[in-house]
Amino acid sequence: MLAHLAAGLAIGLAGLGAGLGIGIIGSKSVEGMARQPEAAQNIRVTMIIAIAFVESIALYALLVSFMLIAK
Repeated sequence: MLAHLAAGLAIGLAGLGAGLGIGIIGSKSVEGMARQPEAAQNIRVTMIIAIAFVESIALYALLVSFMLIAK
């Protein structure tokens, strides 16, 4: 019973954190591109890499929740 609760909390909080993180990354990247259009390509590449790292944290939480449910 508690393992299912922990799994739900793990994926829920990780999803919330990933969503907030991606939103902040996106807004700051667009702001940076608007301020310096000549650096837009470099900002875009950095943004995509940062989003990939944030998503990997959410995927790790999904794996942890599966492991908790399987116990």
